[in-house]
Amino acid sequence: MASAADPTVTLTRTLAVGSLLGMILLSLAWELWLAPLRPGGSWLALKALPLCIPLAGLLKNRMYTYRWVSLMVWLYFTEGVVRAWGDKPPGNWLALAQVALCVTLFVACALHVRLRLRKAVPPASAES
Repeated sequence: MASAADPTVTLTRTLAVGSLLGMILLSLAWELWLAPLRPGGSWLALKALPLCIPLAGLLKNRMYTYRWVSLMVWLYFTEGVVRAWGDKPPGNWLALAQVALCVTLFVACALHVRLRLRKAVPPASAES
């Protein structure tokens, strides 16, 4: 596999996995300890569960997972934007951190897919 040795592909994979793990940890910490909707924690912490599903696919470097995660992440981006403007500190700061992680995850997934596809497709022949 030639793309595994490419440092740019490795960087995008590391960024994708790291930002996904960051989103999982942020979701749990936010809703259980840092700024829960209710004192003592909130059931909204369950929003971290769907983020755990693609983790295995990203770790196994499955192209399909990178593609659908780049679409799923916009749900969390939207939640982050809404809560950043509708919440009070520290909730709004945590929401902005979620937005930053979402953008990082999207860019990493999109670049990862693009780079791997570019490496996989042989250049067009000049012969006609």
